Amino acid sequence: MTANVSQMKNGTEKTTKGNGATVTAAIQARVERVDWERIYADLDAQGWAIAPKLLTHAEADAVVGLYHRGDGFRSHVIMGRHGFGRGEYKYFSYPLPPIIQALRAAAYPHLVPVANKWHERMSKDVRFPANHAAFLDRCHKAGQVRPTPLLLEYAPEDYNCLHRDLYGEHVFPIQIAILLDQPGEDFEGGEFVMTEQRPRMQTRAMVLPLKKGDAAIFAVNSRPMKGVRGDYQVKLNHGVSKLYSGKRHTVGVIFHDAT
Repeated sequence: MTANVSQMKNGTEKTTKGNGATVTAAIQARVERVDWERIYADLDAQGWAIAPKLLTHAEADAVVGLYHRGDGFRSHVIMGRHGFGRGEYKYFSYPLPPIIQALRAAAYPHLVPVANKWHERMSKDVRFPANHAAFLDRCHKAGQVRPTPLLLEYAPEDYNCLHRDLYGEHVFPIQIAILLDQPGEDFEGGEFVMTEQRPRMQTRAMVLPLKKGDAAIFAVNSRPMKGVRGDYQVKLNHGVSKLYSGKRHTVGVIFHDAT
């Protein structure tokens, strides 16, 4: 683990193996073309936003192909064993695959302004640095050294219970999930679902309309909402409804590391 942390501090913000530089450049260019003003507005209005076609179909297929490799992952979780639902997922190990690292590094700076504004509105003291490597250094100094990007696989009857991906004291308040298969062609069912819990109000359910390669950008835990007496916090959870047929894969890009 010490060697992996050293790699993270000294180089995983850059990809240097194989075609990593090409992958990084392509992902960075695509992230820059995202309509971030719309993303910011949607995050503030509802706690989630969609970035269409953040991955090409070929890139999505390549990420799916990583799942059954014997290396590149630090752990394998069978959801049913822990009461998380049905299905399974694997956490990537460091160094991350170039495409995953590129997504993590390129998207983070665009989300920092929202993250810091949300914390200000929720009267939280923590602020986030502009550079992802600096934030990971903060995580690692606090003992959060295990990478959190993950790859999920669902088969018929599988589902993911509503949850929050926290992992430790240092939590970046926004994360990304990218759908890697096409609804209606590769699988049926398996909608990405979120719920929002407002104080003294009934819970609101939301179904995010994702297609292959689309990215859901959403609140990890809580977000501010404007009320008649100022801002207040609402809690959000996310999960996946039951899959009826086919297979469904998702890659999760979480910006804080785990204890």
